[in-house]
Amino acid sequence: MKYALLLLFYLLTPAVIIHFSGKYLLLRKAGNIILVYILGLIIGNGGMLPDISNLAIDHPGFASFASALGVRADSNMMLQEVITNLTIPLALPLLLMTLNFNGWTRMAGRTFISMVTGMVSVIIVVLIGNMIFSQIIPESWKISGLLIGVYTGGTPNLAAIKTMLDISSSEYILVHSSDLLFSGVYLLFLMSLGKPLFKRFLPETYYYGGHFMAGKTIVSEAEDYSSFFKRHNLIPTLKAFGVSITIFAIGGVLSMLVPAEYSMVVAILSITLMGVSASFNGELRRSPKTYELGMYLIMVFSLVVASMADFKQFNTEAIPIFLYVSFTITLSLILHLTLSRIFKVDAETMMITSTALICSPPFVPVIAGALNNRKLIISGLTVGIVGYAVGNFLGVSIAYILR
Repeated sequence: MKYALLLLFYLLTPAVIIHFSGKYLLLRKAGNIILVYILGLIIGNGGMLPDISNLAIDHPGFASFASALGVRADSNMMLQEVITNLTIPLALPLLLMTLNFNGWTRMAGRTFISMVTGMVSVIIVVLIGNMIFSQIIPESWKISGLLIGVYTGGTPNLAAIKTMLDISSSEYILVHSSDLLFSGVYLLFLMSLGKPLFKRFLPETYYYGGHFMAGKTIVSEAEDYSSFFKRHNLIPTLKAFGVSITIFAIGGVLSMLVPAEYSMVVAILSITLMGVSASFNGELRRSPKTYELGMYLIMVFSLVVASMADFKQFNTEAIPIFLYVSFTITLSLILHLTLSRIFKVDAETMMITSTALICSPPFVPVIAGALNNRKLIISGLTVGIVGYAVGNFLGVSIAYILR
């Protein structure tokens, strides 16, 4: 019963928010993703789900069922973790198969510039931070390696570098917890104040013809849930969802054929490639509500992730590492913004690149949805996958140099 209540809450709450945002202009302007994320933070830290928010899936058949779907899981996995592991791999093909990649290829150059400047920004700031925090953090060179790995790659790089540098579990948990806490604040900033703020300093719109035009705007590509359950919309959407399930299952199985440290890279890469391939099928690409279904799953993901952020776990022992993490994210963002202005990278490309590097690829559709620009998704995912590939090398190499 408790599982069902929590599951229903996560699955149905976005529908309630969509309903009311369609009625009230203020909520509609705030954006569905932002509303879901704020609600999740309030619920996760307000003690509103004290008995069911940390339930573990202890049914003996769960691990077997998850394995059949291609999901790595065990009997101690929390229900929230199961939902997050399912929603993103299912949402990505739905979002990707609706994209027209002719437009993206024209902006790939700017994405590459933004990725390089973003990575350089992280490395420079971590080098400076190591000099500052080495006095208060024992073996700060190891923490520096972790931060470079996670902010040029993602959580899989964080776990891999922990092993390669022989970092204690307690230090790893402090870094990971601090990252989750401040990254959540950072993500909320991007979804709310980031866009208008960055557009004061960067070109507002990058026109896909290859040049900038001040004062122009991209046509909104926000999701539209009206008439979702009409037969002419529902049947094609269900077909697309079936394709998404197939892609998800194949990607999950492929990820289980490689060592655990590479599973995330293989899963996201294979799902992305198959989603991109599906976009060249005209029927799938023109499916009327496929993008909306994908964004709904992203809203479920955002609600779950936000509700898992527990500020009460933060303690005095974590303060030096938390300061180092917040220093790295904040200063690297400022430096990335400065370099983007120099190289004339537009605001939205800079934001989606920063999201892929700092928050990891699963959050790319979240920011793309908040920006109402689905063309950004493939750029962000590409940056994130490259980051996964180079994060371990950069993190470990620079850590030993600092040593």
